[in-house]
Amino acid sequence: MLIDVHAHIDRFNEDELKKVIERAEKAGVVSIITQGVNHENNLKVLELAEKFKIIKPALGLYPLDATNVKVIENYAVYDPDRNTKFDVNATLEFIKKNKKKIFSIGEVGIDFKFSNDKETQIKNFKKIIELSEKIKKPLIVHSRNAEKECIELLETSSNKKIVLHMFSGNKKLINKACQNGFYFSVPCIINKSQHFQMLTEIVNINQLLTETDCPWLSPFPDKKNEPAFIKYTIEKIAEIKKFDRIETENNIFMNYQKLFLK
Repeated sequence: MLIDVHAHIDRFNEDELKKVIERAEKAGVVSIITQGVNHENNLKVLELAEKFKIIKPALGLYPLDATNVKVIENYAVYDPDRNTKFDVNATLEFIKKNKKKIFSIGEVGIDFKFSNDKETQIKNFKKIIELSEKIKKPLIVHSRNAEKECIELLETSSNKKIVLHMFSGNKKLINKACQNGFYFSVPCIINKSQHFQMLTEIVNINQLLTETDCPWLSPFPDKKNEPAFIKYTIEKIAEIKKFDRIETENNIFMNYQKLFLK
């Protein structure tokens, strides 16, 4: 009963995708929540969810893909998703219209590493939080170099179904998020990351989930990341928490059910 709450499964080509899904199912993965990053990508996520039962759609707007956000020059050069033809309001309206089809709103949030346009990003994220309240969907949040700002915005919201993806904030911020009832998705790099080992140790098992962010952040240097690798994350979480593997797997699956299926 393994789950991947943050994947970009659409980044695999057609031949790769079939094999990735086969390996995921063989490993025991039952749900891959695939993130949208802009309008065109959201369409692709919905299409894949129609084709593959294991893929669960999340529609979103990556903070750096919003057309009104200024990014640093080097970032703009290599990110093709910056070419979206739909503005923030149009993208959010599309998400609203498809609320019955989706598991979550994601990937959304704030990124201060590749953009100094703080005011616009915060304004956009506030709109997204308001949308999540209206359509009653969980949020899957990107908070790179903006962990404090994201938590401050989220803790004022009535929506407490929050997943902090790849959260790199310090212990104080982790504890603050825990107190608000937010969830943390643990990536496959936990086996080599002291930060995510520390996070896993201090966060209650009832607030932990598993993710890949595939095809990136692989635990293996010579392979793309994929949902089948979640089994290694479960093993490491079990080791840190001093639970057996099945107990860990069941706890995280129950967290998934509580957050996305109720």
